[in-house]
Amino acid sequence: MLFPKKVKHRKWQTARLSEEKLNRPESRGITVAFGSFGLKAETPSRIAANQIEAARRAMSRHAGKTAKIWIRIFPDRPVTQKAAEVPMGKGKGDPDRYVFEVRPGRILFEVDGVSEEIAREALRKAGTKLPVKTRVVTR
Repeated sequence: MLFPKKVKHRKWQTARLSEEKLNRPESRGITVAFGSFGLKAETPSRIAANQIEAARRAMSRHAGKTAKIWIRIFPDRPVTQKAAEVPMGKGKGDPDRYVFEVRPGRILFEVDGVSEEIAREALRKAGTKLPVKTRVVTR
């Protein structure tokens, strides 16, 4: 799974954003830059490292060995979680997982080296593993 090698701050603040700010379109990473086909996010969400890995596996299994796959997102935001059945108080929980905050318009994955129908199906399968609505786009 993806996670940072080293972090400056072990715990981040929560960042409670309004619906208006979350639904605002992304301004970076919105074009297909490396491959011929890409998977674009349509809704905002937090994507965890294990969800990215599940999508990558589903995509690479369908696309085969000839396909070149790019992951355009990296989970660098730590999310904390307190242990089960622990009373309230006594500080913030330990880092549980790393996530990437996605806004609409961000390209998540790119594929090249396979035919259009194989690429579209591989990206569609990857999109089913993610907690966002996605769309397959071409260059």
